[in-house]
Amino acid sequence: MGLVQGFGVTLKQMFRRRVTTEYPREKRPKPVRLHGRHVLNRYEDGMEKCIGCELCAGVCPARCIYVRGADNPPDAPVSPGERYGFVYEINYLRCIHCDLCVEACPTEAITETKLFDFSFTNRDDAIYTKRELLVDDEGRARRQPWELWHGEEDRHTSAWVRATASSGRADYEGRVGWSGELGFGVRAPERGQAAEGEAAGDPGPGEGGA
Repeated sequence: MGLVQGFGVTLKQMFRRRVTTEYPREKRPKPVRLHGRHVLNRYEDGMEKCIGCELCAGVCPARCIYVRGADNPPDAPVSPGERYGFVYEINYLRCIHCDLCVEACPTEAITETKLFDFSFTNRDDAIYTKRELLVDDEGRARRQPWELWHGEEDRHTSAWVRATASSGRADYEGRVGWSGELGFGVRAPERGQAAEGEAAGDPGPGEGGA
């Protein structure tokens, strides 16, 4: 009798909907604010957002970021500011994807994709240089041979709210919190933060509609 009941359980499970996926051929949808591989963003006109201030490197608890700034060439500036990120490296053997670098960046230059599938064959590949981190002419991440991309992991690199920014408060729901990005323009503001009964898009404290 016990044997029959055991087979009954097996047969019952065979016809239920599977909860697993055929990884790596299939990937489950990622949460919007998942922390993954970084990108260095550019403005809509193609100029780099990084100004070489090194705040991201200073705040990193894993000490995995190295930045060296340089003065912008007067005849061919790289960024809108006086300086730009001449050297930018992230060591992914040390990175813990805490996103403190994103929080610290004053120009929204560094954000994270949803990609976390890495397969390094040597240590050099794990140290991403500026050439590998900077988005391409369409504003998308530069794919590397050791990364498993399925196409959309870099679409929402800034689709989340800084914990310390005004846009992270319910009072500022519906307000644009990021500057325009190459290939994406000005992204839609965050939604769904307002407390129940609050109207989205109402002026924040000290910002009346006058």
